Amino acid sequence: MSLVTKEDRLRYQELVKRERPARRIVRNTVRAFIVGGLICELGQVIQTLFIRYGHFKPTEAGNPTVAVLIFLAACFTAFGVYDRFAQWAGAGSAVPVTGFSNTMTSAAMEHRSEGLVAGIGGNMFKVSGPVIVYGVVSAFFIALIRYIIEHL
Repeated sequence: MSLVTKEDRLRYQELVKRERPARRIVRNTVRAFIVGGLICELGQVIQTLFIRYGHFKPTEAGNPTVAVLIFLAACFTAFGVYDRFAQWAGAGSAVPVTGFSNTMTSAAMEHRSEGLVAGIGGNMFKVSGPVIVYGVVSAFFIALIRYIIEHL
């Protein structure tokens, strides 16, 4: 026999609904949009620097730009800055490549005490691995659809 009655559960659920802070969907969406855009703008500035001062062609500057963004996000994660920033920024910091870097670095830092192979190597892709899988699979299907459309 349960000590908690159905009425108690219903009263508790009503209390939770009343006391739960309101979700600020519009504010959070706008903030995520702006932050994601600013991260992409930073990437554009870095790419422009590679083109202008590194004498890269525009088609070649993308890879080192992504590498710099990944490196910066990994450093900010290691210093504990990125997590606080991501808490404030929401999805705007999670969607660009910097969010991917954050998940990899966080997992590596969390499991480093278990060793290089079993700890860092074995756990680094637990969160970001599915992102890679779904990215590759969806890219395959998009390429297949494009191929079919172009060759019909």
